[in-house]
Amino acid sequence: MMTITTLRRVTAAALALAAGLACAQQAVPLPPPQTDQGRPLMQALRERKSSREFAPGALPPQVLSNLLWAAYGVNRPASGGRTAPSARDRQAIDVYLTTAEGLYRYDAKTHTLQPLLGRDIRALTGTQDYVKTAPVNLVYVADFSRMESEMSETDKKIAASADAGFIGQNVYLYCASERLATVVRGSIDEAALAKAMGLKPQQRIVLSQSVGYPKP
Repeated sequence: MMTITTLRRVTAAALALAAGLACAQQAVPLPPPQTDQGRPLMQALRERKSSREFAPGALPPQVLSNLLWAAYGVNRPASGGRTAPSARDRQAIDVYLTTAEGLYRYDAKTHTLQPLLGRDIRALTGTQDYVKTAPVNLVYVADFSRMESEMSETDKKIAASADAGFIGQNVYLYCASERLATVVRGSIDEAALAKAMGLKPQQRIVLSQSVGYPKP
């Protein structure tokens, strides 16, 4: 549980990042991920759970960097391999990030945030009340155009669901390791969210996941 002093420091750091994101016209670089941090895997598995209550403090830049890298970052630069597997290595899932400042897409290859929309659309990322105020809502979007043309629509949906599930579990384990709160969600008005995000017809929303500090 965070102290008031820690929460103030976290909030200040997050506000600094938010200011940069709000005025950015180009990609926003994230700090290098800290891959030597966190609790051991077996402890994280023991602590893994869903939480639906979040403290108001935003995530600071380093935590955001670590979170996104854990979710679907590049862990083998020579081959472009990711921290989560994907069907036939098509890497058809994109991770989007919604905060109070706007909408961004995580570019794993450059480990940057691509600003897309300068308004708060968190309320559209799910039907639950808490999504409106959760500091971060991740949205996992499958691009069917990256999959083999001979795959049926059903097979593409199955592959996309599996791929998003792997990413979501990575987020769960990172959050358990760092004592963050998270919950993955499938209850979404997909048409409304896709419109707000400006998605193309071949892009399909698979899941959303809320992340933040646990409510004291």
